Amino acid sequence: MIAKFISSEDRASILEFALIAPVVMMMVMGTMDIGHSLFVRSTLDGAVQDAARSSSLEGATSLTQQDLIDDRVTSIVRELAPDATVKVSRRYYKTFSTAALARAEEVIEQSPGNLKCDRGESFMDANGNGVWDADGGSDGQGGAKDIVIITFNVSYKRLFPLAGLLGWPANVEMQSDSILANQPYGDQTGFGKAVQVNCPSV
Repeated sequence: MIAKFISSEDRASILEFALIAPVVMMMVMGTMDIGHSLFVRSTLDGAVQDAARSSSLEGATSLTQQDLIDDRVTSIVRELAPDATVKVSRRYYKTFSTAALARAEEVIEQSPGNLKCDRGESFMDANGNGVWDADGGSDGQGGAKDIVIITFNVSYKRLFPLAGLLGWPANVEMQSDSILANQPYGDQTGFGKAVQVNCPSV
């Protein structure tokens, strides 16, 4: 009778474990996945801050030097997420206020307007790059005293293949950016007077 009771308890324990184990394992893997993502995010933010400071130096105005700085951030991220895709962009402005406002260059619109540079319209090219900029900035690192926003976008597959079960996307997507002024190693160049330019035909 005692042996039968013990045997029955064993079966119940096995059944309970079978019911609970998947839930516990999912919780453990989910926690590890979130922890890993937070660690990657923290590491990325630190690397981007270092990259922004290095980019603001006079010697970093060349594309070769910028590539070296970007590659350093990419290698740091890939130490934690080997399959990560890292994309970087740089936009520069003449003042912190124009960078913060990020206003589009003025479009001379046909009626009714849609605030976009299209339909054979023209725009006032304030920064002289010949392209309508929706944020008023220009691509690149700029020059002395220019305000630069450097942005890194990172994408990588999750640690564990349980994203679908939890309703998560298959990839972790994160963005980190930093804004700094280039060092005053020379006089800041101006854009001059805005010139009216035709919008590209679509």
